[in-house]
Amino acid sequence: MSDTYCSDCKRNTEVVFDHAAGDTVCSECGLVLEARSIDETSEWRTFADDSGDHDPNRVGGPVNPLLGDAALSTVISRGANGSNGDASMARLQNRGGDPDRAIVLAFKTISNMADRLSLVTTIKRRFCSNLGMSNEEVKAVQETVQKSGDFDIRRSPISIAAAIIFMITQLSDSKKPLRDISIATTVAEGTIKNAYKDLYPHAAKIIPEWYAKDRDLKNLSSPKA
Repeated sequence: MSDTYCSDCKRNTEVVFDHAAGDTVCSECGLVLEARSIDETSEWRTFADDSGDHDPNRVGGPVNPLLGDAALSTVISRGANGSNGDASMARLQNRGGDPDRAIVLAFKTISNMADRLSLVTTIKRRFCSNLGMSNEEVKAVQETVQKSGDFDIRRSPISIAAAIIFMITQLSDSKKPLRDISIATTVAEGTIKNAYKDLYPHAAKIIPEWYAKDRDLKNLSSPKA
């Protein structure tokens, strides 16, 4: 971990780099300080094959036997000032297309679905059950979490889930104190408030219509600046 200035904490804090998502996250408040960054350092591991090459420096992705070109195809890059370089080579590559594009996109979709299912399961078995929420509230929280993915909310998934639980329970008869939600989700109260502040402008779009139709969204407390 290293120290970086956090705009929420108003000071330098330790940050955690999520290599899977490419996010740099404040370890104290959960704010995503940098999203989808690329790790350009060398991977000091050996990805040798039967050729006997044990060079630990790896360039590009790992060999994937499920793809026709083993994920080692060549891409014609752009030249200086955004030009296409050798136009004839670029045209030939475009004509050939990428027969494995659909497979790669499918892999990415499956990966995203797995991440969402993992969070949804955590919400149902651990968070909501510890708070004694009804099945209707649990379903509303799960659907709201999924819809929140359509917006650029730069918070950790657990922080977003905790803020959504707070949002949904405000509209129910069994309102849950922020402190209880903080204990159940192990997310600091201040972090939940910050995530709620980011989600609040999108409340009408992310809360399911079937849950909001008999409830007044004006009952949601306005986040403090």
